[in-house]
Amino acid sequence: MRRGIFLLEEVDFRPMNSRRPLEYLTWLTRYKREDETRETPALTSGMSIRSRDIDLAGAFYAVGITGHPQFKVVTLWECHGGWDGGWRQMMDIYRGVDDRLFLSDIDDLRFSAFSRPLGAVRGTPAPAEVAPAEFYVFESATVRPGAAPGYLEAVRAERAPVLAEHGHRLAGLYEVLYCDTEAVTLWAVSLDDHLAARRARDAALGLDDEVRPDGRLLAWDDRARDFLAGPWRETLLAPFPGSRMAPRAPGAEIRSR
Repeated sequence: MRRGIFLLEEVDFRPMNSRRPLEYLTWLTRYKREDETRETPALTSGMSIRSRDIDLAGAFYAVGITGHPQFKVVTLWECHGGWDGGWRQMMDIYRGVDDRLFLSDIDDLRFSAFSRPLGAVRGTPAPAEVAPAEFYVFESATVRPGAAPGYLEAVRAERAPVLAEHGHRLAGLYEVLYCDTEAVTLWAVSLDDHLAARRARDAALGLDDEVRPDGRLLAWDDRARDFLAGPWRETLLAPFPGSRMAPRAPGAEIRSR
């Protein structure tokens, strides 16, 4: 079995025009749905590479009040076939620096985009196996050089079982590739379960006496510092309607695995 290769992209929009993220997400999800029936990849003017092997696994609107810049989009792309599949197709478009690389249907819509290649590690479910959720907890961690695999294994073995008791389902464990100091995790959760977990952590700190505390949530913070070497942040992402990781209909009951 080949390693899962993904691409994480964070896009922001300036000046702060609230319609731009909506236009971008609508454009993106529409044309990727069309690619699901495409037989062969093709480089096209306006939309770059069109291929069903480069799959939009998740399209999210970043929840700014949890620490994101306002009006930000996060996308997760799955490269079917790994390095020799979707990833090779993306790399091929840079050969010879084809003129069509510089023509886009969304010129001037985005202000900037930051991409990070991700490698899945043991315990990461295939995106198709992730039951759609109301929200996703998105963690980005700076670790000691070379410590990302050990950190992610500790998350899988030690943190994931605790968070599962609080309704957080593991959706991704990723080593950031082409560097050795970053790791990314993704968790599917309902709003109710996420808030309940936050309160259980507050209670463990002695700051909420109305709910049962869970000291294991605090213990993980100490354990994580065995690997961390810099900024660590968790924020929330809201899946865009019509994207694969979004519930099928507004208000639909979140399926359990």
